[in-house]
Amino acid sequence: MDENTLVTLLVETLYLIIKVSAPMLLVSLVVGLLVSIIQTVTSIQEQTLTFVPKFLSIFLVLMFAGNWIMKNITEYFTYLCENFSIYIR
Repeated sequence: MDENTLVTLLVETLYLIIKVSAPMLLVSLVVGLLVSIIQTVTSIQEQTLTFVPKFLSIFLVLMFAGNWIMKNITEYFTYLCENFSIYIR
């Protein structure tokens, strides 16, 4: 395997990681921001208060986007397996 193939494979893998983790990270960011604004307005400074809303929101995102995430990962794994002979050269 030459360097160009390895770099291409690495870029595709990192892009897939970013693509499938983005929905969960963005929802967690928005929920955390909303909870922190509510905490600031109400003067409640409990650090553990953000855990439950983030956990529930990420769970809901996984329920709705889980099929899409799994499809992308499965397609990429199939692509890697089909081209395995290229990588072992």
